[in-house]
Amino acid sequence: MKQWKDLYHYLMSQTDRLTEDWYAALEKEDSAGIYASATAEHVQLLKNQHYKLHHYFFQIFSEEKQASVQSFKEWVMELASDPSYLATPLHEVLRELYRTRGEYLKLVKEFASLHKDEYSQEDVDQWNEMIIDTMDKVTTVFTEEHNRILARNYQAHREMIYELSAPVIVLNETTGLLPLVGEIDHSRAKFIIEKTLKQCAQKNIDVLFIDLSGVVAIDGEVAQRLFQLHESLGLIGVKTTLSGVRPEVAQTAVQLGLSFDKIPVTSTLSRALNYNPKNLH
Repeated sequence: MKQWKDLYHYLMSQTDRLTEDWYAALEKEDSAGIYASATAEHVQLLKNQHYKLHHYFFQIFSEEKQASVQSFKEWVMELASDPSYLATPLHEVLRELYRTRGEYLKLVKEFASLHKDEYSQEDVDQWNEMIIDTMDKVTTVFTEEHNRILARNYQAHREMIYELSAPVIVLNETTGLLPLVGEIDHSRAKFIIEKTLKQCAQKNIDVLFIDLSGVVAIDGEVAQRLFQLHESLGLIGVKTTLSGVRPEVAQTAVQLGLSFDKIPVTSTLSRALNYNPKNLH
């Protein structure tokens, strides 16, 4: 339709102005991530991305609307996965998208005022509705992809931390040390058991010292998991001793009725290392 085509060409003719005005009004000092960068390279990159947003967005008023929908979605998902945007608080990205939506609505009003006798209020209302609906879809796609990637990265970092947090250090041919540090939750406790059993088998460990001096607190379920680790290691022929058990950890174990009778315990790691492995039982 003619009114759509005319509006499309008018909006596209304003993209440069939109981009420059948007950046000029950006509250850089109160922003973070990509919006806070002042280097010429990043500023130009940001402006280019904003210009592309206009280009894709205004296709909703063009004859190629249907053909551009998928490419627009793919571009939004690509933007959401950009490291610069991942490092930017999500609420700031949404704030700028909604601020841009406001500028689009102003342009529609501006266009309508320039052609007062050519378009009805119904036409204007329909254009505004399309802009609002499309921006809602953009923010939904961006948020979903942004959160999906952050969740994936978080899981990858978590797994890497877990991998590094349960190292069986070989002290000699048959003796190893497992230093545990930090908070141990249910999932990490499960990982520690699986990883320790695997490493002890691979490294031919017969005696393992488990040092808990870096563990501040554990809950009941995790305390039980540590006892399971001792029992599981015993089943594959590995003798264990605990060292550095903090009072808080000991108190939790006692309250749960967990007995240390079958597990050698020393106050410090140095005393544990002085144990004769043959005397461990």
